Amino acid sequence: MSFFTIFFIITLTFFLMHSVPGNPLQQEGKMPETVYRNLAKKYGLDKPVSEQYTLYLKNIIRGDFGESMKSNTETVNEMIARAFPVSVRLGLQALVWALIFGPLLGALAALYQNKFPDYLSMIIAIIGISVPSFIMGTLLIQTVGRGTGLPLSGWGTFKHTIMPSIALCMMPTAQIARLMRSSMLEVLSQDYIKTATSKGISKAMVILRHAVRNSILPIVSILGTITADLLMGSFVVEKIFGIPGLGRFFIKAITDRDYTLIMGTTVFYGIVLVGMILVVDIAYVLIDPRIKFEGGKTA
Repeated sequence: MSFFTIFFIITLTFFLMHSVPGNPLQQEGKMPETVYRNLAKKYGLDKPVSEQYTLYLKNIIRGDFGESMKSNTETVNEMIARAFPVSVRLGLQALVWALIFGPLLGALAALYQNKFPDYLSMIIAIIGISVPSFIMGTLLIQTVGRGTGLPLSGWGTFKHTIMPSIALCMMPTAQIARLMRSSMLEVLSQDYIKTATSKGISKAMVILRHAVRNSILPIVSILGTITADLLMGSFVVEKIFGIPGLGRFFIKAITDRDYTLIMGTTVFYGIVLVGMILVVDIAYVLIDPRIKFEGGKTA
């Protein structure tokens, strides 16, 4: 299913880009006809769409995303190789924040249901879900950035990552907190929790060994999508903070009508997303012994 999904993403991306009105090259009237024909031949635009599609599939299988239509110095692969590590560093930092504060807020909300910690945690979660990351980034620049002297843009030191990683982690933190709360409330009502408590086990040990451990499993199911989103970085957040990540390249590609770069980054993102979901499915077997692979399917 993963291979089929990736094939579908590649196919859909290719034909959507070729259905966009206009031409990825400059309009014919803005350059000599011979130059236009040479450029069309270079990028294969003079061939039938079916032939272009077959050639594109062959290149993708070889791991070649093609040449950028606007950059004369780098291929799409080289641009991704240069920008992806930046997005990974920022995304991993945001993921760490989300995995620390998300379960913590959710657990506090469940343990103090209908009390102040519960209300406070859910208010934070609602803000995280309701406010888009690019708006959160702008608010952080106007408040935290100007008040603390943190760098407002650029890349290089740890200080440059603080505000953009906070802006990125708010949404996954809120998602994890809400899911953790509902999962833990269900676990706390189970009979084995009551049995463990009646045996004289301390409340802290019951919560850590039984409640938290069993409440974490549903969170794993959304970690694949969350991790892929954060590793790729937020397109707009990277643009706002001037971070040279994959998102900034993608936005620039749209502005420049660089079709090969748009298709390359989109397909690359799809491969990362599907790959992370596959890893999470496999991780289920390692985390929960009740789930096993049987006959090519999880049972």
